[in-house]
Amino acid sequence: MRKTILKIDVSLSLLENVLIILILGIMVILSFLQVVLRNFFDTGLLWGDIFLRHLVLWVGFVGASLATRQEKHINIDIFNRIIPKKFIPPVKIIVDLISLVICIILAKASYEFMIMEKEAGTTVFNNVRSWIIGIILPAGFGLIAVRFILKIFEQIANWFSPLPKEMKDA
Repeated sequence: MRKTILKIDVSLSLLENVLIILILGIMVILSFLQVVLRNFFDTGLLWGDIFLRHLVLWVGFVGASLATRQEKHINIDIFNRIIPKKFIPPVKIIVDLISLVICIILAKASYEFMIMEKEAGTTVFNNVRSWIIGIILPAGFGLIAVRFILKIFEQIANWFSPLPKEMKDA
């Protein structure tokens, strides 16, 4: 089970890293192009700033998924301080389950919002539909939900058969 979780986790993080690099590269190039066009040619891409704002959302959601993978996401640390060590694994599982449910609810709500945007036919710029750029909302919450599912399975596996100390440090 651990090997499967690890394989999924590594593959997903590779995809996320590639996506972040790609998006950040586009953002840097587009920002640089906007500065050059404005300062030297008194013009610019009308859609450039809007597109950059939307790309920030994309980077944010993909980054949030990576943060969840590394357990660097926003969390409340009080349980780790007041609960005895032997009860931390089940508490982490419960907290991650609650987080998973919240992510699923938000993914569902944002999916419904994207469907409404699609039906409305609104555009962000040029002929780019708003639901296409906004698809990161349900996809991002879904991606974070997948991360919590992987964390829950990993914690269950660790709870019932902890890794030897030398493997944890590796």
